[in-house]
Amino acid sequence: MHSVLVLRHAKSDWSHASEEPDLARPLSPRGRRSADAIGRFIADSGNVPDGALRSPAARVVETLDRAMEAGKWRCAVRESDRLYGFGIDALVSEIRGENDGTGVLLVVGHEPTCSEAVAALIGGGQVLMPTAAVARVDFAEEHWADVVAGTGVLRWLVTPRLLGTG
Repeated sequence: MHSVLVLRHAKSDWSHASEEPDLARPLSPRGRRSADAIGRFIADSGNVPDGALRSPAARVVETLDRAMEAGKWRCAVRESDRLYGFGIDALVSEIRGENDGTGVLLVVGHEPTCSEAVAALIGGGQVLMPTAAVARVDFAEEHWADVVAGTGVLRWLVTPRLLGTG
């Protein structure tokens, strides 16, 4: 069995948005607190990933870095430009390309792709992923290459607000 943790980046800082490119926008103070809380939740829940896949955006990089530091866990990290505005097909393709030695894969990205991805992976419905929300989707397939949309089971979805930090 394989599991994907889909994590939407934490709240970004829009105070200088007109002065910097979108890829460079950092986290806000609230976003930093939320990323820390989610990182601790991932560790405390026993869902530490074996590998992570992230967008190149600064707010995504910072979300993942803070989550790992706060949760006191590490994993191999792979960056893909395809996670920045390319949609569900690109995300599923990246998941299918993961090494089978990875049992739990953390994917850190953006909206609307995170919400749409979780819904697509579980076969439909409407899923709302607020900033710094993380969802776990399990797959029965033995190989990542066999994972297709609609075959996953949503095990949980946790938001910073549920953890008292949102």
